[in-house]
Amino acid sequence: MRAIQYILSLCIWLVLLSPVQAEPMDRDMLADLIMPPFSLGEPLNDKGVYSLLNSGGAEAGYVFETEPLAPLPGFSGAAINVLVTLDLEGKFLDVRLIEHNEPIFVSGLGQAPFHKFFEQYPGLSISSSIVVGTPYGGGDTGSSLVYLDGVTKATASVRIAHESVMGAALAVAREKMQGLAAGPPAHPNPDIDESLSWDDLIAQGLVTHKIVTNAEIDAAFADTLWEDDDPEAKDEPDAPYLDLWIVDLGPKSIARAALSKDGFAELSEFLAISPDDEPILLIETARHGLVSPDFVRNTAPNWLSAEQNGLPIALRDSDLFVDLASEVPDGTALILRTDRRLGFDPATAWTLNVSAIRKHGIFRPEVGSINLAVEHSTDERFFVRPVQSKPVPPWVEALRNRQTDMVILAVFLTALTALVLFAQNKLADSKIFTPIRLTILAVVTGFIGWWGQGQLSIVTVLGVIRTSFEGGSFTFLAYDPFSLLIWAFAILGFVLWGRGLFCGWLCPFGALQEFTHHIGRLLRMPKIEPSARWDARLKNLKYVLLAGLVATVFVSPDSVDTVAEVEPFKTAITTFFIREWYYVAYAAFWLLSGMVLFKGFCRYVCPLGAVMAIGGLIRGRDWIARREECGSPCQLCKMKCNYGSIKKTGEIAYSECFGCLDCVSIHNDEQRCVPLILAARQTQRSPQNREAAE
Repeated sequence: MRAIQYILSLCIWLVLLSPVQAEPMDRDMLADLIMPPFSLGEPLNDKGVYSLLNSGGAEAGYVFETEPLAPLPGFSGAAINVLVTLDLEGKFLDVRLIEHNEPIFVSGLGQAPFHKFFEQYPGLSISSSIVVGTPYGGGDTGSSLVYLDGVTKATASVRIAHESVMGAALAVAREKMQGLAAGPPAHPNPDIDESLSWDDLIAQGLVTHKIVTNAEIDAAFADTLWEDDDPEAKDEPDAPYLDLWIVDLGPKSIARAALSKDGFAELSEFLAISPDDEPILLIETARHGLVSPDFVRNTAPNWLSAEQNGLPIALRDSDLFVDLASEVPDGTALILRTDRRLGFDPATAWTLNVSAIRKHGIFRPEVGSINLAVEHSTDERFFVRPVQSKPVPPWVEALRNRQTDMVILAVFLTALTALVLFAQNKLADSKIFTPIRLTILAVVTGFIGWWGQGQLSIVTVLGVIRTSFEGGSFTFLAYDPFSLLIWAFAILGFVLWGRGLFCGWLCPFGALQEFTHHIGRLLRMPKIEPSARWDARLKNLKYVLLAGLVATVFVSPDSVDTVAEVEPFKTAITTFFIREWYYVAYAAFWLLSGMVLFKGFCRYVCPLGAVMAIGGLIRGRDWIARREECGSPCQLCKMKCNYGSIKKTGEIAYSECFGCLDCVSIHNDEQRCVPLILAARQTQRSPQNREAAE
């Protein structure tokens, strides 16, 4: 009794201490978040991108979570996960916070400001340059930027959240809207270290130089409200309005040529901390100046924006002190940075957009702007592009992601199968057989069930039937290699033992019922056992339910998931009882009933158990030894069998046998097996033994 109590306590601690795996939002939960009149369509890739359908069922956009596409660590170190809905033109339809662990919102400002921040996206386009902040000076400055109001005291968190939203949205846009593969971008090759000077950079086209005269600016503003609002342009038409130099400082050979020794050292320290950032040096020697008078360091410059392949690039000041090499032109210098993880490819041409601003009027002036586009590219020899291997099939990726779990599971299943197959008698004869069995069932519940999500279900069987009938592909089975491995051993057990291996040893929900049975015995609760007649009738119920489920596949296939809820597995194992109350009540009913009715669901209701029971009819051997006296006159094993799987004749009804080995333990025990006890007494009474005793 103490051993049982110890094992039960251990099982409870295993349950409480088992880590919970973070799983992506399942399709049903995602569908519930889609705002009418839209609905969730089919998955488009293995990164959680779904199509968005309109009320007529036509494709209207895309739905995705940001974490799989742009897993930028938040201020807490964990990614901020956001649900994004885009239309086919790249406009945000809905942006909603799903999960985060940002301390300022968890225990400081509360959740409301963070949720409200994301309400600003609907209606905006991913092709716009969207930044977090406010227009400098408090009013419209003619900037091409679109501003989102940040959250006071949470600047870092909301900016990272914004970069996650834009990074994921741009990844989807590149793949789905332009047909471009969202592969990893090029990055500076650390092995390339050439000795270059500023003149070499100019000669090799590694520096872009753009001059725009006052006359050209005047021409651009001609016939507008602002055509006469720049007297300096009128007075000196040939003088430069913009004299811009652009240099990509990512490659160290280029950075060393453009910066002083101290400037290069400071940049190197910055890149060591931010290895995914690409630094861009801008030098302006004319009167434009690059930034407005109200520019704030370490933010996005409001007069500058960039794009690549028609999509915006997020630029931000690096807040570095710019100390240039002596040969470099002197002027307004700025080192901007952009994150390569958000899609910027430094080895591909990109465009810098510079806003030319004019104001008309004195009080609340009207602001006008024109865009000056400057294209820049850097020789690809300075970069290395990761080898773009062909994407592996999803089932291979799933297998890789669960390698450790798969190895542990394979070892456990192999050991358990070998133990039951080759050492059945030794196991049943062990003095600590019950603690051993409960420990195995605890591992099944904790590791296979709650951790590994390996609870087999009738849904898989019905899916196979439907696929066979419709002539579809069975590759869906390979997407969950953990469960597939359990299925392999369950099928092996199906041939060797019928339902014994899976139902008796590998079913997490069955294990939970067995634990509640032992708890009921410890609490001395009454035991309910139907009469033999009712037991036989109730055992047929699971076959009726199975037939009904199979019929549903052909009659109403869309209702299969609903009727399959007859299994409480999803509630008790898959969702950890976090569901609607009626599902929880149903699962709890079967578990609590196990305290008085031994594994009632498994014996009478389980449709998967009905499938497994077929194996008991086609098995190739009788794997439980019997004696002639079993059943006549001895009925001990029958009386002790909690499953009622031993007939009056002493035969084992293998279709109902769960392989608990209780009858094997009795069969081998000279102190409990009645035929062995009688044989021992007869031996003691024989004449030879009496003479020996005298």
